[in-house]
Amino acid sequence: MHRILLLGAGKIGQAIAKLLSHAGDYDVLVGDVDDRALARLKDLPRTSTAKVDVGDEASLARALKGRQSVVSALSFTANPAVARAALAAGASYFDLTEDVATTRTVTEVARQAKDGQIFMPQCGLAPGFIAIAGHSLCQGFDKLDGVRLRVGALPQFPTNELKYNLTWSTDGLINEYCNPCEVVHEGERREVLPLEGLEHFSLDGVDYEAFNTSGGVGTLGETLAGQVRMLDYKTVRYEGHRDLVAFLVNELRLSSRRALLKDVLENAVPITLQDVVLIFCTVTGWKDGRLMQVTDARKIYAHELFGESWSAIQITTAAGICTAIDLHHTGGLPKRGLVRQEQIPLARFLANRFGQHYVERAHPNAAHTTT
Repeated sequence: MHRILLLGAGKIGQAIAKLLSHAGDYDVLVGDVDDRALARLKDLPRTSTAKVDVGDEASLARALKGRQSVVSALSFTANPAVARAALAAGASYFDLTEDVATTRTVTEVARQAKDGQIFMPQCGLAPGFIAIAGHSLCQGFDKLDGVRLRVGALPQFPTNELKYNLTWSTDGLINEYCNPCEVVHEGERREVLPLEGLEHFSLDGVDYEAFNTSGGVGTLGETLAGQVRMLDYKTVRYEGHRDLVAFLVNELRLSSRRALLKDVLENAVPITLQDVVLIFCTVTGWKDGRLMQVTDARKIYAHELFGESWSAIQITTAAGICTAIDLHHTGGLPKRGLVRQEQIPLARFLANRFGQHYVERAHPNAAHTTT
């Protein structure tokens, strides 16, 4: 039985706890400061709860005692402290952060890892699965040209002017819209502005737009540095969304008043569980002297798990980090230090009991090749 400390009992934390507890070979201690959130998990098998304040080093150290891994489903701001506490406790570390600075901090902490101890940030959807899919598509080319990563968590039934509903962390969403975005352009890594690079495409008869957002590329830009001419990550939305967000973030300057922007979004844009996650990844390059393209396209819809409704973003995010934990537990990952998402082969991810959630609702044209 692998002993895990799961920090954070919000929507994603609850989903992670349920997936792990029902798997049968994890002993999960869920820590949070919210008694009501913890109470929702009290009847899960092989799961216990405790009030844990990650801002209190002693509280966090007590919760980590005897635990083999720690999983952070907290805001990115808490993760550096959790990573350092994991290092001291000899526990492996997993998180969902999209924040670039946080990942750099975790990377530095990972340099001091002990044998058998790994640090694996960015284990969700984007960053996370999208890097696994993108890197796997790169295999088999004689020479790479471009990697395009596109992901969107969208309402199935958009009704407002934004054509959007909140589906996950508002802080993370604001980070995506306001922070610099890493790309590879003409072979060089650089940063570009968020909300720029607007493009339009259609999939299954639906029109979408995509634009630069921060964090989604994860460490893939560094991994493929010197191998690709261009690499970028863009968030997918229904058409018209980007212009309205740009008005809020840029024209009204709410990028520098993020607490106000968060308040506006959370009190004006409803949450929905009826969503769809769209994943669209394309790699171009040369094989046998010909310029080729390989594409992986998936749609994962909200559906029921364990007798209750789960949003698609809950399913994909929780399944992503649970797959990483499971591969670590079963010996399918490197044994020490920093582990990047793209070190997991796509086939191994999809064959995992948690990774299979990305297969069940896969688009029928996934992974096709054209010249």
